[in-house]
Amino acid sequence: MTKQSHDPKTTPQARSSPASRGVSALALPQTHRRQLITGSAALAGLAALGGTGFPAIVRAQADKVKIGHLTPRTGFLGALGEYSVMAVTLAVEEVNKAGGVLGRQIDLIAEDSVNPSTASSKAQRMFERDNVAAIVGEISSASALVMAQVAGRNKKIFVNSGANSDELRGKGCNKYMFHVEVANTTNVKACGQALLRDGLIKGKKLFSLTADYAFGHDLLRVAKLFLSANAGNLMGDELVATDVTDFSPYLLKIRQARPDVVVCNLAGNQTTNFIKQYAEFGLKYPIAGFNINSADAWAAGAENFAGTWPLTWHHDIDTPTSKAFVVAFISKFGKPPENQAWGDYVALKAVVQAMNETKSTDSDKMIAYFEKGAEFDILKPRKGYFRSWDHQLMQEMYTITPKAKGQSKDKWDFIQLGAILPAAGQSLEVLAPTQQENACIFA
Repeated sequence: MTKQSHDPKTTPQARSSPASRGVSALALPQTHRRQLITGSAALAGLAALGGTGFPAIVRAQADKVKIGHLTPRTGFLGALGEYSVMAVTLAVEEVNKAGGVLGRQIDLIAEDSVNPSTASSKAQRMFERDNVAAIVGEISSASALVMAQVAGRNKKIFVNSGANSDELRGKGCNKYMFHVEVANTTNVKACGQALLRDGLIKGKKLFSLTADYAFGHDLLRVAKLFLSANAGNLMGDELVATDVTDFSPYLLKIRQARPDVVVCNLAGNQTTNFIKQYAEFGLKYPIAGFNINSADAWAAGAENFAGTWPLTWHHDIDTPTSKAFVVAFISKFGKPPENQAWGDYVALKAVVQAMNETKSTDSDKMIAYFEKGAEFDILKPRKGYFRSWDHQLMQEMYTITPKAKGQSKDKWDFIQLGAILPAAGQSLEVLAPTQQENACIFA
């Protein structure tokens, strides 16, 4: 069951009653007070008579395992958030159909995180009022950081499914936060290997555009470290506000700078708009990016998509569980899932696995299970596991480029997957931040 508590049309009446909001009966107008007292008396009467009504209500509530889901559904990350909601809904339906968790059904409480301030207050309400056992989700690094702080204060688990900032795994790390999404360092190293191979870094002049918020600042920092270490010359970098939709001033600067490579460190629909306008502007400099989602590329279209980019997961990955996920998603929603959908689906399934294996919803028991190196089927050839010292999921990565013209079967089929990274036989930790790069100390 999914509760859309931000939408009164889908919120059960009991959740909107004065009593459910913690309002004292004595503080209510006489009519509301009479209704509340009458309702309470009726329930008390059922219990006193030994009827089954009241115990059944109590059991129905106790028999649910509540899990929260927060992700942006509006703003420049809203398009990605839609995939998050679809995927977590599908995951809950599958778990409940298979018998639930610990023999109980999952009650999903899902809301729009909106912005860091709202995300913080909603996370607190989910833990405190709704008594969720864990929260999964988020895409914004700024929102994920404050949600992690709320999780830490409440000593409940938060599994980050979409926020990339290294800071979340570094000085902002938290014993109660785990990361299905990869760090910025991982994206940069994965894409950087392909760019080095193609001769697009060493001795080259690069010009970057970067999203002007926590994620972008962190990504630019990591990108500069990589480019400097590999003899790349970042000749210009521009911070771009998240509400920018017209990139013509930046495209003019790129034309004037005449770089060897253009680097896109944008996010959400910014990336889509930039790719489309770059193609329309007719610039011929090779482009690359250290962050993208399938949905960003799909929205740009096959005729505009160009460059080399990193990706955590793609619907063409050939494993039995990945194929099953894709079939189920298309059957329910009429389109393939993208990598943000993958993140929320895997995050929910990891929490369920931890609960079932520990036979508990206790956060400390689940943390111990995650930290001991438990493996998870993450819809890739190799299973993943969470590192004990920063709670980052270790996993394979990919790079993507456009397919040759004429090879696409449909509007979602113009992305060419590169080789799996790390290569077979290499440690999954090759691309991830090291302790020297990103020290995390749990309080």
